[in-house]
Amino acid sequence: MNTKTLFKMQKALDSHIESQHGLMQEDLFDRKVLALLVEIGELANETRCFKFWSVKPSSEMDVILEEFVDGVHFILSLGIECGYEDIESVTSNRTEENDTSNQFLLIYESVQKFRNNHRKDDYVRLFKNYMELAQLLGLNEDQIEQAYIKKNEVNYDRQRQGY
Repeated sequence: MNTKTLFKMQKALDSHIESQHGLMQEDLFDRKVLALLVEIGELANETRCFKFWSVKPSSEMDVILEEFVDGVHFILSLGIECGYEDIESVTSNRTEENDTSNQFLLIYESVQKFRNNHRKDDYVRLFKNYMELAQLLGLNEDQIEQAYIKKNEVNYDRQRQGY
């Protein structure tokens, strides 16, 4: 996925939010990590992939896509926090994992590893693991980019309305 435009958009949104809420001098890294973990959990909940006890189907694809993109926002934001917005693309290799639940667990591990050391290669691995989840969910890069752009505008609207 070409991330150049997405990083630029996220950086502008982050600056807007931090300015609006007087957070320019705050270290938001751990709060963004927690937000990402929550968003990943919300996505898992919508996919219902781990709910072996239930026969209810997963949510509609548009709901799953929106939840996925919420995670993209925080992954980009964490990259910006660490100065990694120079990454021009993230390409996911075809994942060998075919179990969505295991992919979610791998992503949680990737988040923690990146949180603990802030290394660029661990950041890229986290992003790739997340994009591999997209493949498992049946999402493609064009869908993700378009949904990101749409949700970015929603996030600005929310800020204007005092969200």
